[in-house]
Formats: sequence, structure tokens, C-alpha cells
Amino acid sequence: MDKFKQLESFALVATRGSLTAAARAEGVAPAIMSRRMDALEARLGVKLLVRTTRRLALTHEGSAFLEDCQRLLADLANAEAGVSAGGLQASGHLRITAPAGFGRRHVAPLVPDFLARHPEVTLSLNLSDRVVDLAAEGFDCGVRVGDLPDSSLVSVRLADNRRLCVATPEYLRRHGIPLHPGDLVRFDCLTLSSEASQTRGWAFTVDGQVEYLRPGGPVDCSDGQVLHDWCLRGLGLAWRSTWEVEEDIAAGRLMEVLAHFAAPPNGIHAMLPQRKHLPLRLRLWIDHLRRHFAHPDFASRSLA
Repeated sequence: MDKFKQLESFALVATRGSLTAAARAEGVAPAIMSRRMDALEARLGVKLLVRTTRRLALTHEGSAFLEDCQRLLADLANAEAGVSAGGLQASGHLRITAPAGFGRRHVAPLVPDFLARHPEVTLSLNLSDRVVDLAAEGFDCGVRVGDLPDSSLVSVRLADNRRLCVATPEYLRRHGIPLHPGDLVRFDCLTLSSEASQTRGWAFTVDGQVEYLRPGGPVDCSDGQVLHDWCLRGLGLAWRSTWEVEEDIAAGRLMEVLAHFAAPPNGIHAMLPQRKHLPLRLRLWIDHLRRHFAHPDFASRSLA
């Protein structure tokens, strides 16, 4: 009996939950599916399934073996699709997440071209400044801007990112200009709320060391774009990324302060729950991101 057919049948039985359902899906008699499972267990010398007249359950060994089988089957499907179509043909669904403002400007515009290149792929894009748990919430990839917290996630650095402390000229005329990061306690600072992704606070270089401050103010928000808009309305100081405020600075709508205390650039990263056995659609999406962010002027090349 074909060893690979045994693996296919085992994965089908495990996911369908019964020999009868798996046999029906493949168009064979349940007895045939049962013989395949018996042969597989005999060949491996281990019990994979516990079968009764009413239910079927995986053993501990069966659960571990199922994960390997599904990976092998997916790899084979991707390899066959690539050669049969004369090139890489990805398929399936991708779930992507990114910060709201950055995602609108630099991630969402990349989706149409990616789908045009890979028409068998579907994609869901979640935009939120909330800290998203990729593994727990079932996301394939998250784009994150800034310092990365300690994590078991795999990161792929896409580009550098620098943050600036900014305010309107009118606000600075009325309230003065902070000369040291410690002066921020006397100013209205527009900060992300606690559930958002800016976990460490505002970063500055003081006496050669990077320090993180958590300034306060009369309002906060979980959406970075709202903070940007409030800053432009003169509500206070904001700590925003270069890609977001550079046009406002050039136009004179905002001014940078505390430039001598600016922290070193942090990064724009693609975050993955794991490194091994990435499906083809996800590998191609990462490559797509890399091509866009490889350009030093990617901020001005936004399509949105």
C-alpha cells in the first residue's frame, strides 16, 4: 500500500472525526479506510487512534503525528502546484494584522498587487493599535513598528523607523519649548492608551543611554492617527514616526523638539508565530513586504 496514501487517509480520518466521514469524503468504503489505518499503525508500531463504535480519538502519538502529516501534505501540494503551473502558485487564506495608521498607509496599498500576482490567495487585514496576540488569535503575520517586546515570535526586519517629538508652532509659542525629556512632565502629551502597542513609552537618549518615559496629558487614545490629528489641532506634544509627520514638518504644520535627545532608530518588522514550515502564501507575502520596504524612500512611495 502506498505510504503516502496512508498519511492522506490518516489526516482525513483525524480531521473528519470518523472513518465513515473520511471514507465518504474520499469515495471509498469505510472498511477500506479502516484497513489503511490498521496498516499504518502496524508499520509504525504505535497506536494513533482509539476507535469505538461511537467515537474516534487521537492518542498522544497520533496528535503529534497528525501535525507532521499535515505539514508534509501541505508542502507536497505547494510543490505540485508550483511545477504544474510553470511557477509558484500559492493558494489559501492569509490573516494579517498591522497598526492602524501605518497599515492604512503602507500595508493596505500592497494588498491589491499581491492578490493580482497570486489570484488563488485570499487575505484578511486587521488594522488596530491594540497589541494583537498572533498565535492566540490565529494571525499568520503581524507588521509592527517600534521596539519589540521579549517574545517567542519570529521577527523579520523590514526597515528602520525613527520617532520624533513634535507639536504645532502655535502650541510651542503658548507653552514654551521643552529643552530636556524631563521637562515633558510640564506639557500636555498625547499618548497611546494602555491597550495599544506602544508598550515601553517614549524613548530618548540621555547621557548616552536610551531612557523610556511615560508622559501624561489630558487625553489619550488607542488610535495613533487620532493622536496625530489632535497634535495638528494644537492639543499637545506627540511622539510620532517619521513616516507619519515628515510632510507636516516640511510644510511647517509641526515642529520637532528634543531632537538632540532622539533615540536611535528602531524597526519595522514582520512578526511570525513560527519560522518553520511556513506556507508558500506566507513566504510570498513576506517577500512582497521586503521588496516594498527595501527602498530607502518607502515612506514617500506610499500608494495610499
